[in-house]
Amino acid sequence: MPNPEFLKLAQPIVHYSLHLLFPGLIAWIFFREEWKKAWLLMLGTMLVDLDHLLAYPDIFVSDRCSINFHPLHSYYAIGFYGVLTFFKKTRIIAIGLLLHMATDYQDCLWMEWLKG
Repeated sequence: MPNPEFLKLAQPIVHYSLHLLFPGLIAWIFFREEWKKAWLLMLGTMLVDLDHLLAYPDIFVSDRCSINFHPLHSYYAIGFYGVLTFFKKTRIIAIGLLLHMATDYQDCLWMEWLKG
């Protein structure tokens, strides 16, 4: 198993790379003709994190899993984002939202792994 201190340092790097860079790669591969627009739209889905402002008592807790804790990160919301992929007008945003949820979910798994 890798050094836990290294994992603690790597976690935010991986997390924010997946939030910021991976959507660009997806945009480049699947939306080549409009990849810049697609990437910007997917980056815009970071606004889904505004639901963190509704958290009580603390807005940010470093070891709290956001999946199914915050309303826009709920399983119902994720299902809705999945449905949005079937519509051309909302597909890019839906993919961005699903990538965001997948990134947050892998972060939850990472946190559990670090707890050991």
